Amino acid sequence: MIRAFAPAKINLTLHVTGQRADGYHLLDSLVVFADVGDVVTATEGRGLTLAVTGPEAGGVPEGESNSILQAARFLGVEDVAFALEKHLPTAAGIGGGTADAAAALQAAAQLRGVGVPADVLSLGADVPVCLRGHSARMSGIGEELADVDGLPDVWAVLVNPRVGVSTPEVFKRLQYKDNAPMPEDIPVFETVRNLAGWLADQRNDLEGAAIEDQPRVAEVLAALRRLKGQLLTRMSGSGATCFALFGDEQSAKDAAQVISAQHPDWWVRNTRLGRKNL
Repeated sequence: MIRAFAPAKINLTLHVTGQRADGYHLLDSLVVFADVGDVVTATEGRGLTLAVTGPEAGGVPEGESNSILQAARFLGVEDVAFALEKHLPTAAGIGGGTADAAAALQAAAQLRGVGVPADVLSLGADVPVCLRGHSARMSGIGEELADVDGLPDVWAVLVNPRVGVSTPEVFKRLQYKDNAPMPEDIPVFETVRNLAGWLADQRNDLEGAAIEDQPRVAEVLAALRRLKGQLLTRMSGSGATCFALFGDEQSAKDAAQVISAQHPDWWVRNTRLGRKNL
């Protein structure tokens, strides 16, 4: 049995800098990974199968649209039994499906003793960065990656109000698609507070469009901004998951308890956002 961890991917920034003639949007994003995520395992089997368990199993798409099965077919493997222990909500802006696809590629490749192809962008824009599993600057349409090593470990609270947000719909609603990128150089940050201060001058350009599509995103952001000790609050990806950054573990734990008590129907996790969480 080969086991692969599929950590939540968090976009600390997400600048939309243009749109190509083929419709793909150009991005400039600072990506980090959480220590919460899904678990994918691969074993020898008969045919290509997938069993899904875990607290978020109910939201996983089945059949041909499942990202794990798509990844296996992309790799050209057969007779593999996959199991997915699902902990991340689906369609949540934290790379759940693409993280699962990346983990499936890694597990199946190790099981078969083959390499993972270099060009995996067709499986999803976030698959390359999820395969890397290291904090990175992601640009282009997701294929341009540069490791970022000057980030401190950060404690955060992740919140999803359990509403779906359609990524194509969010991009469709985006009014301005030719926005400024991040500064050319990302500095080395001595403290979490330094990082939060720099991030405050950056953006998630999809936030307004996501709120227009699903107003509960604004409710989540407001709830996070009221938390004691939060240093920065922002939406991740195309939503609906949002995050708040904290300077220490206990502050994040306390804040997660407050949000969970106020909104027991929301998905809430305190987590460490680090350079590498595979």
